Amino acid sequence: MSFLDWLVLGGTLLFIVGYGTWRTRRAGNSLDGYLLGGRQARWWGVGLSIMATQASAVTFLSLPGQAYADGMRFIQFYFGLPLAMVLIAVVAVPIYSRLGVYTAYEFLQTRFDRRTRTLAAGLFLVQRGFSNGLSLYAPALVLSAILGWDTTLTVCLLGAVMITYTVSGGTRAVTVTQQGQMAVIFTGMVVAGYLLVHYLPAGVGFTDALHVAGRMGKLNLVDFNFDWENRYNFWTGMTGGLFLALSYFGTDQSQVQRYLSGQSITQSRLGLLLNGLVKVPMQFGILLVGVLLFVFYLFQPAPLSFNRPVYEQVRMNSAAAPEMARLEKEYAQVQQAQQAAATALVAARHAQDAPTQARAEQRLQTTQAAAAGLRTDWKALVQRTAPTADAKDTDYVFLSFVLRYLPQGVVGLLLAVVLSAALGSASSGLNSLGSTTVIDLYRPFTRRPLALCTDKHLVRVSRGATVGWGMLGIGFALFAARMENLIQAVNILGSLFYGTILGIFAVAFFQKHVHGRAVFWAAVVTQVATLLAFWLTDIAYLWYNVLGCFLVMGLAELGQRASPPGPLSR
Repeated sequence: MSFLDWLVLGGTLLFIVGYGTWRTRRAGNSLDGYLLGGRQARWWGVGLSIMATQASAVTFLSLPGQAYADGMRFIQFYFGLPLAMVLIAVVAVPIYSRLGVYTAYEFLQTRFDRRTRTLAAGLFLVQRGFSNGLSLYAPALVLSAILGWDTTLTVCLLGAVMITYTVSGGTRAVTVTQQGQMAVIFTGMVVAGYLLVHYLPAGVGFTDALHVAGRMGKLNLVDFNFDWENRYNFWTGMTGGLFLALSYFGTDQSQVQRYLSGQSITQSRLGLLLNGLVKVPMQFGILLVGVLLFVFYLFQPAPLSFNRPVYEQVRMNSAAAPEMARLEKEYAQVQQAQQAAATALVAARHAQDAPTQARAEQRLQTTQAAAAGLRTDWKALVQRTAPTADAKDTDYVFLSFVLRYLPQGVVGLLLAVVLSAALGSASSGLNSLGSTTVIDLYRPFTRRPLALCTDKHLVRVSRGATVGWGMLGIGFALFAARMENLIQAVNILGSLFYGTILGIFAVAFFQKHVHGRAVFWAAVVTQVATLLAFWLTDIAYLWYNVLGCFLVMGLAELGQRASPPGPLSR
């Protein structure tokens, strides 16, 4: 990276973090101020904070790679999100606001009992603690690739920065900082998309790129075929995706805390609706960048592996040299044929020559299959020569393009996008972990005299919990390299727990006659069943959100009918 890139990257991050910390330097004077920012956020601040919390560095590193390899079909994952925002705004927000809670799980004690509240809070803490580690690992890859440092060092460095400004200012620091982060994110992704089209060969425009991508099956936006094992189709998006969004935005404290900080019910609702309007187009744009990357590398030489650290590790192994030389030579030949076929396809389109288009498309598909075969041989070589190395490279596709092709200054801006997203999402998660720990675990169970549980003391405990969860996230991030594509890993992890949590809240909202004992054991059985299903079946992970929710509701109903009649548990 050039000096200008370092200047843009460092200046952007220092300004965002410094401004947010300075603006909120007195946020920790009270528990309400530290955990909810004094409930002073306007609707646009709530909406931007909700989006920034979900849009982690995983989104901007992994999602383009997902589209590069698998096309646009991942967008179906978000089809249920707008409806989820409306349902949460109508049902959940008024209840949380009326009760004046700090966390969503406080409501469960009011409705059921302390045991059910603790179970739901515990499930959230486990899931969010691990997810935060994944969110931290993604930007560590960026710094590792830029600086050549070990990933362990970059994980610890970013973790320390995240912990510092989250602890210093609480929720308001996170919210104010995220507003600047979202501005950088939107600017950076627009610039990336423009430059990708600009770098296409002369005579190949945006519509040509979309045409080629469509011919190669990358514009697979909607699939109406129902298949339990297909992760991304219309039905999983409108059911599993809907229930995942309901649980994530409606019961996950990292999101609930964002709109609990709104000035009023109206401000909180408008913030959620803003997210519902903007989120799907935003994800569409990021996936489209990945598709444009695919087309770009049809005309430009692509590396055998985008995972440069592993590539260099294997290349330095003398025993692998002959096989490496063969693979690189054959891959270069395939890429030349691929470029010729792609060029012929665009020329035939301009000439409106359908038969030539069909022949060019067939040649392009043949070269794609040959390239895929060589990459499979490469992964087999990695397994033989460096068994502990991870040969997957989709998370490196966008980063490789940024570092190799973008001009000075823009590289720094795009890396600021990734790191801003990382800090925004991870700090929200860390902030919610601290608040849930002190409100749902420490305060209900502490033996400290009530007179000594002052706001000052609870804020201090929350800060200590935030540091502890930050350290745990750093530890889990060090193991994240073993995961599959990061964007999928985050959603799989969430789906293993969100169905159960959503089921508990659904019973609380809609099954008024069910008591705490019935829903507690229904949730325990459902969580065990979900984990067993994940290990023993091939059901697409989004379905766990639907099945888990309905299983809790059904078992709670049966448990209630089997138990003696009496008042609701408290």
